Amino acid sequence: MSASVLSLYRRITRWPAGHWIFSRLICLKAPYFTTIAPRFVTLQPGRCEVRIRDRRRVHNHIGTVHAIALCNLAELAAGMMAEATVPADMRWIPKGMSVEYLKKAVGSMHGTATPEAAAPLAGASGEWPVRVEVVDGAGDTVFRARVLMWLSPRKRG
Repeated sequence: MSASVLSLYRRITRWPAGHWIFSRLICLKAPYFTTIAPRFVTLQPGRCEVRIRDRRRVHNHIGTVHAIALCNLAELAAGMMAEATVPADMRWIPKGMSVEYLKKAVGSMHGTATPEAAAPLAGASGEWPVRVEVVDGAGDTVFRARVLMWLSPRKRG
């Protein structure tokens, strides 16, 4: 599946509105992410960038981007980066996430997920830490997450 998601991204994003179409397809597969209306900016092995626009539906009671909206952005970026990076005979699942709220999140947000270490070798199970940094429109880091992925071989049959 890894190669298919990455090849789908590469194919669709060549079209007009391709990034929007790809983002909608991912949200059809994982509907909870529609709550943040993500837009994929970059997807390649070892990197995924996703942005969310400043909308009322992602705000909290004080008018800033809600903490859980930032967590959703982090999980989506980390998961899609993992999908584009791990070998096709491996599977991944988020095992845990630790977060840091560094500054009030005001405006549109841009999240970037990158691995902290090389992925475990094909056929071997193990933890794989992914770092996600979210910046605001001014380029200031407002949120950081460390998503711990569990990688294991796909079951055959």
